[in-house]
Amino acid sequence: MRFRANVTDVGLFYRIVQTIEKMHKRMTIRFTQTALHIICNSPASEGGVQVWSQIEVPVLFTDYRIQSNADNEITLNVQSDLLAAALRSAASPGTQNTSYTMDATIVMKLAKKGDGPVMSFEITGVSRLNKEMRVSHDVRIEVVRAHDVRKLAAPLCPNPEVNIILPPLAKLRTVVERIRPLSGDVIALYANRSGQLKVSGRTDSARVDVAWSGLSNPAMEQGASSQGDEPVDSTRMHGVLVSLRSLSKFLGSHVVSATTIASVCQNHCLILYVYLGGGGEGGGVITFYIPAIFDDPI
Repeated sequence: MRFRANVTDVGLFYRIVQTIEKMHKRMTIRFTQTALHIICNSPASEGGVQVWSQIEVPVLFTDYRIQSNADNEITLNVQSDLLAAALRSAASPGTQNTSYTMDATIVMKLAKKGDGPVMSFEITGVSRLNKEMRVSHDVRIEVVRAHDVRKLAAPLCPNPEVNIILPPLAKLRTVVERIRPLSGDVIALYANRSGQLKVSGRTDSARVDVAWSGLSNPAMEQGASSQGDEPVDSTRMHGVLVSLRSLSKFLGSHVVSATTIASVCQNHCLILYVYLGGGGEGGGVITFYIPAIFDDPI
């Protein structure tokens, strides 16, 4: 089993891991010949949020080499904070007790140190005094057995009633933070097929709604309408009540988001697709599944 690659966009890699690390202490990473997958499906996650992502190799790597007996795929578990710390150091020349320049070469490879496997980050660059410097960070990993890899499966969700492209996540995050005092532990999100979105917070004595209009509704997948062949009322609002804390942590992904599509599965879950580098596939997508709060349907 062998893996080695040059990390060409370590800043983006760090921001992706940083976003996920806020919700999950551990993550599963699967390397294939064409893509990097980051998976978090632990029941102990923040608010039950699951993460399934697929990032095309050229987005992050060059000189990418992988070899294994499992169809040239490697799956491993790693502590999120340790991986984030290694990437933060690699992404921050001149900090973290390093002083190499911005044109440093960063090699990520699978290695064995002591009695266990590690993911090693080797940083080679030129110091500000024009001397070659090498810094190495080893992150302890656990290789996942093929039997356990086959158990990994994305959650089953009903067809969404609405797909809608969200406003910029940084702006949405500001709104959510401002209505937090009137939201308690939960927040509601509504959308329709006429490009309208509403975020609501409420307490026993007050309620606040923030609405957007003129947003885009991506085409629904074939058979996605839960109303069969019946006429669809495009103005009807469909909603889901979710954990405010989970949504707030998700909104930290604004640091990597170019386009975000929300799929509302009424009273079941909110599915959020964060695309890297523009709409469509854009080289990669991180998918967040946030379950509904079932004790108070809307």
